[in-house]
Amino acid sequence: MVCICIATNVTSVQLKKMTGSVTITNMKKLQGERGSMDVLLVPVILLALLFIGAAVFAVWAFNGRQDYKNNVDAKIATAVQANTQTVQADDAKQFAEAAKQPLKPYNGPEAYGSLKVLYPKTWGAYVDTGNDSSRPLDAYFHSDYVPSTNSKLPYNLRIQVSTTSYSGLLNQYASRVKTGKVTAQPYALPKVPDVAGTRLDGTVVPSDSKALGTMVLLPMRDKTLMVWIESPDFLTDFTTYILPNITFSP
Repeated sequence: MVCICIATNVTSVQLKKMTGSVTITNMKKLQGERGSMDVLLVPVILLALLFIGAAVFAVWAFNGRQDYKNNVDAKIATAVQANTQTVQADDAKQFAEAAKQPLKPYNGPEAYGSLKVLYPKTWGAYVDTGNDSSRPLDAYFHSDYVPSTNSKLPYNLRIQVSTTSYSGLLNQYASRVKTGKVTAQPYALPKVPDVAGTRLDGTVVPSDSKALGTMVLLPMRDKTLMVWIESPDFLTDFTTYILPNITFSP
């Protein structure tokens, strides 16, 4: 009986050892397989993403090719139309500039400095002399024809000879210069370089304190020559045709 019990106990211990050995081995094997699966999973996901991206690009490229194939005539027509409109606009602009030449002259009275102004021939002019003692010369220039002052339209060009002194007119804009509504800088006409005047940019329009424009003030004997535009839209003509061609006797 004693021998049988010992044998039985030995067998149980051995079984426990064997069972433990099998369990540890299986766990290590499972962990190894899981690690291998984790390593393989990353490239599989990357390949899947690359495949999806390639498929999306292929579909986009195919649709774009089909759109171009099916609508090529319409696309060409649209491009031709846009180019034609651009060319026509450029041609119209060039024609309008060419139509301004040759410039037309206005010659003022000798009593008011023998003022001479050249302006585009496509403009109309109205000059009032002698009706206002404070403005013995008051000239209006505008495209095609000169509208009435009641129209409230900005004129392409205004010119006045004022009996107010040069310094007096400058003082009228001093507060605007101080507040930044008007900028002032020295100026001389290209053809009358010896007469130093002032160029004003900003709210300089006498008839509208809010309208933007550009004005040149120049002393003319005991009077002042005022030349201005009533909108920035006329600045190109002002600097290209008007200012370079004004002359007067100081």
